[in-house]
Amino acid sequence: MSKVVERAVVSQLTEYLSANDLLPCLQSAYRKSHSTETAMLRVWSDVLMAADVQQVTLLAMLDLSAAFDCVDHTILLQRLQVGAGLTDVVLQWISSFLSERMQQVAYNGELSTIQLVPFGVPQGSVLGPLLYVLYTAKLFSVVAQHQLRLHMYADDSQEYVTTPDKDAADAVARLSVAIADINDWMES
Repeated sequence: MSKVVERAVVSQLTEYLSANDLLPCLQSAYRKSHSTETAMLRVWSDVLMAADVQQVTLLAMLDLSAAFDCVDHTILLQRLQVGAGLTDVVLQWISSFLSERMQQVAYNGELSTIQLVPFGVPQGSVLGPLLYVLYTAKLFSVVAQHQLRLHMYADDSQEYVTTPDKDAADAVARLSVAIADINDWMES
């Protein structure tokens, strides 16, 4: 029954986000007509277009380890409210969906004690991937502040900049600062 409810929530939430242009257009996971292929083609196309005008492309590929497990519920709810305009019953329902989840580990025939799960979106859930996309949506503006491009597929991201080769050192510095800012942003 919970999967049916989640599907209804995802359907309505996706419709709202799409109608209000709140989904990151360069996040190629968990969306119709978007795939690893579309992510790869977008980045590759940008690299080839830069090469056509005698520019180099500097690319940083980041994979956020255990990204879905590290989602801070308080930060997620704040981002849903501020970034997506979700309020009242919707925000309360999502908060309830995330809160008071428990886990237990079975290893070598033994069970651990039951533990509260204070972070993360539920793996295997229908709603979890969409919540993760919304959690990371502002990342695009963080990267844009450094005049870089970003394309994401789930928790993998490609930050890149094209530049004349004579300006490559400056671009490397911008890319390095952007990665530090991404790290800071993910923790706040």
